[in-house]
Amino acid sequence: MAESDDQKPHAIFIPYPLQGHVIPSVELAIKLASRGFKITFINTQFIHHQTSKAQPSTGGDLFVAARKAGHDIDYTTVSDGLPVEFDRSLNHDQFMFSLLHVFSAHAEEVVGKIVKSSAPVTCLIADSFFVWPAKVAKKFGLLYVSFWTEPALVYSLYYHVDLLRKNGHFACHDVREDNIDYIPGVKSIDPRDMMSYLQETDITTVCHQIIFNAFKDDRGAHYVLCNTVQEIESDTISALHAKMPFYAIGPIFPNEFNKSIVATSLWSESDCSQWLNTKPHGSVLYVSFGSYAHVSKCDLVEIADGLELSKVNFVWVLRPDIVSSEDTEPLPSGFKERVSDRAIIIPWCCQKSVLAHPAIGGFLTHCGWNSTLESIWCGVPLLCFPLLTDQFTNRKLIVDDWKVGINLCDLKVVRKEGVSDKINRLMNVKSGDEFRKAVAKVRKTLEDALTPKGSSEKNMDIFIKDLKARIRK
Repeated sequence: MAESDDQKPHAIFIPYPLQGHVIPSVELAIKLASRGFKITFINTQFIHHQTSKAQPSTGGDLFVAARKAGHDIDYTTVSDGLPVEFDRSLNHDQFMFSLLHVFSAHAEEVVGKIVKSSAPVTCLIADSFFVWPAKVAKKFGLLYVSFWTEPALVYSLYYHVDLLRKNGHFACHDVREDNIDYIPGVKSIDPRDMMSYLQETDITTVCHQIIFNAFKDDRGAHYVLCNTVQEIESDTISALHAKMPFYAIGPIFPNEFNKSIVATSLWSESDCSQWLNTKPHGSVLYVSFGSYAHVSKCDLVEIADGLELSKVNFVWVLRPDIVSSEDTEPLPSGFKERVSDRAIIIPWCCQKSVLAHPAIGGFLTHCGWNSTLESIWCGVPLLCFPLLTDQFTNRKLIVDDWKVGINLCDLKVVRKEGVSDKINRLMNVKSGDEFRKAVAKVRKTLEDALTPKGSSEKNMDIFIKDLKARIRK
């Protein structure tokens, strides 16, 4: 693996084939290319198909504009093991099963071809949720860089799943309900703030198999890059860093926050800027439950009724499959007509552009990690309605640790009156002020981390230096 000082490190980069993972992966690839890396970026054929369909002008190569901007990025695609037209949302378990058992063979084949055919390859950068990168990297003599797209807290809880088992907080008959206070670098945490998969009693699901296998595999990573900021998770990151080379390099955004030079959206985006331009500063609630998780029909109806009751202006991004691919009209009858004077309902948008608009004053969110970082970056406080996976843990960081948002419903049941009250509490000039002040403070921390002497830029420098030093050995 010897390499002359002036030779570029060449990284093969494989993102997890879900919208929330692809977005930061593309931006990290561009960031590394701007720091002198050659990147070969590999999307699944399905992700490529969706992105090209959503933005037809991109053509066959999503990275053309990135290369025109001077970045050395090649682009190719690989099958995830399923036909391109297969409905992955409707058949979630089959999709995950394919990623667990089939995708590794396709990934190994494409990595092998690239290693044989192009400039010497230095490392494989792959999403931490894959179950194969350490093995594939080892087979081809590459360094393995694991890319974690969620908070360090979530990584730490998964990493220490054996401690949770040993102490009776996971995977046993009488699961303990008291706080967890033995995870290194993690303050006492309520088990209900763990990721949904660690709260479930059936741990035989395909997602559990992926998590267990991925974290076994991840122990073979030479480096872990994490889309978070040192100062907002300092204790957790320090404890992880004591076990492995773990670098907080976030938030990973394009240079121009709401304009990426690479298309990443899986759906065509509606532009609601003209409508927003007509609304007073901070008066509009942005509502979106992300790209993947589903909302139950009864919860969706209560949220819709609560939005109507609140009398607040809102933009609602409502994916056609938000309840199910088979129920494309889930809203209450006549709802759209009744709120038409103060609301706009669209299937998808450029979220960064909407959040950055001065008319936006709050974000009713599923607490996905990209959404969380983007909202804080735009100084927009959050109203939290977690649905799945890391979103429950992200909610804890948002509400309990950083105090930049509130829970939509403290109890499990969603009621329209509660939804309306919480919306007004967040959006009101007086009662929402504490959240706006708190979010401005955390935003400053994120901004500082990305300055030339900030922690994330320094950590990126250290990672590149460590990687290059290892290559030269």
